[in-house]
Amino acid sequence: MRRKTRFVCVSDTHGYTPSEAGFKLPAGDVLIHAGDLTNNGSMSELRRTMDWISKADFEIKIIVAGNHDVTLDSEFYAKNGHIFHGQKLEDPKQCIDIVTGAAPSVVLLRHQATTIHLTRGNGPRTTFTVFGSPFSQFKGSWAFGYESSEAVALWDQIPPNVDIVVTHTPPQSLCDQKPDGSFAGCNSLRQTLSRIRPPLAICGHVHEGRGYRRVRWGDASIMEMHPDEGVETGDRVDRVIHGALPPRGSKKLNLVDLTGKRGDRLDSHSFACETSGMQPLSETSNARSLPLPENAGSAAVIMPDEQRNRENASLSRAPFLSTEDHCLRYLSSLRKETCVVNAAIMATSWPHRGGQTVQCTHGRGH
Repeated sequence: MRRKTRFVCVSDTHGYTPSEAGFKLPAGDVLIHAGDLTNNGSMSELRRTMDWISKADFEIKIIVAGNHDVTLDSEFYAKNGHIFHGQKLEDPKQCIDIVTGAAPSVVLLRHQATTIHLTRGNGPRTTFTVFGSPFSQFKGSWAFGYESSEAVALWDQIPPNVDIVVTHTPPQSLCDQKPDGSFAGCNSLRQTLSRIRPPLAICGHVHEGRGYRRVRWGDASIMEMHPDEGVETGDRVDRVIHGALPPRGSKKLNLVDLTGKRGDRLDSHSFACETSGMQPLSETSNARSLPLPENAGSAAVIMPDEQRNRENASLSRAPFLSTEDHCLRYLSSLRKETCVVNAAIMATSWPHRGGQTVQCTHGRGH
């Protein structure tokens, strides 16, 4: 017996509503927005964005901020707010409240993890853990930035047993290629994903990297089997399969089916909160997080959720799970593959030379 959960993923809407961007949100259980809700973090932009998100018919909406959401990074805005808003500065606390108070179904993750329980009677009634972070590495003065020297410590804070990782930045060489051929993602994030191997990783930020990749993590034999698809990462070789997208302007929904119904089933397992040790965000004070100063088209992904009696029993008999290294070793034996999705709606990057365009005009999604 299996149950499936449908995640509808968007990112980099930059103040556009779905109708303005030319796409329609498909039906689903959970909406994920991977950051850049706005162009410059203004209160009016945040209200417009949170209005359509709060009204969208999903049981839960998971949100992270992005580098353009400057008012949601209080420390950054205290120092640099005048660059974006001159003398008419916004109140960061009020801006954060617009997001967190939009609706009970909205979950804003600020480099922290939580457990989600879906309870709708007509829904899948599944449980999963998710880590979300607004941070990204880039040139210039933008919110939620970090230096290369901070990257390893930053991404090592992702708990090893989360099912979904939502980051504004993409991992390096996975949905992060720029028009000039360079890769703008974070190598340290990729290395962390290769260790914890979450079934699903959602990102945005690099608009031109829109799409998805299925990554089968490090096995020395993979290069021999698939020499054209192997990607060397240190002492490992990962097999990366590029997902095909509908052409620009197509009315077809970009549906990534990981259940095995329309293609190969994702070779990975998820874990219920009883085995993860995490509680809902509102009830935990020890979430692994970077403290943030308090003063200052769409893609649908379907994931399977099997009955977990066998997995839970195995976990309960595994005393070595008391250490993170052994936990990672155990997870890697059950998790072989991750689907990485860049769900950017915007097609061009700042400063948008030639004009700002979106990915899915005249289509139903991407």
